[in-house]
Amino acid sequence: MMQSETTPVADHAAAAPSVTSSMAVPAVHVNALNTAETEEAVESAGVNKTKQSKSVTFILALFAGAFIGFGALFFLIVTCDPAMTWGPKRFVGGLAFCMGLILVLCCGAELFTGNSLMASNLAARRISLPALVRNWVIVWFGNLLGALILVALIAMAGTMGLNDGLVGETAVSTAISKVTLDPVTLFARGVLCNVLVCLAVRIGYSSRSTADKVLGILLPISGFVAMGFEHCVANMFFLPIGLVAKAMGYGAGLDGIADLTVQASLYNIGVATLGNIVGGAVVVALAYWYVNNHKPSKRRKSIEER
Repeated sequence: MMQSETTPVADHAAAAPSVTSSMAVPAVHVNALNTAETEEAVESAGVNKTKQSKSVTFILALFAGAFIGFGALFFLIVTCDPAMTWGPKRFVGGLAFCMGLILVLCCGAELFTGNSLMASNLAARRISLPALVRNWVIVWFGNLLGALILVALIAMAGTMGLNDGLVGETAVSTAISKVTLDPVTLFARGVLCNVLVCLAVRIGYSSRSTADKVLGILLPISGFVAMGFEHCVANMFFLPIGLVAKAMGYGAGLDGIADLTVQASLYNIGVATLGNIVGGAVVVALAYWYVNNHKPSKRRKSIEER
């Protein structure tokens, strides 16, 4: 009987190593903390913040107010060109503003809006309510003073006169757009703003390198700026610099310039602060604490091992 001629071929095929089986599947490793580990990092940082001396906290808050002010000034400079259309102007301005939070996260500073995340420490009973309130008060006033010092220096530096005075005009028009908001709109924009800011801060805590931090916060921060949300610390710069530019004669013919007053500015900052607290402390901090609270020991062990 004639043997099948296909048998050697079949034997050869069977003996040949499988291409699929011989290829090792590389392990997937995400070089960042997961959500639970990030929550522990946030809470640990919050505990450390309450252990700092008041003087250290205040100095770091001064830095943060100035850092955010630098980002706000960068925003004014890149958006003062009237030839730019609205969408690209908002996007470019948002990217420029990111410089402020990049400096805060990478250089180290105490930012009031970011410290809203400390509410998770209170929920976890890792800090007391008086310690939380004390930190918030010191940081809020430190941010304000830091922003005001920068405003004074910017005024003396003649920056408002750049681009034939368009920087000063933009400072006034930006401030007017903020003080003419109704309280409901202002509060809602404050909530939405700090949701994005605190998410950006969480991204920073989850990152393992400076490059990761910078890239991670670009879209959340530029997004809130482009969308016109209200950040109380940014407004500690935008509104005073608008008032100073107005006093220097810029924006005299703008509609609503009479509404730009110290009282209106303080009201804006106050309402924006309340909105920022709700957005950061309630929507982000307490929500993520609740999500991760059922396994605290596991996440703490995990982050210590990394």
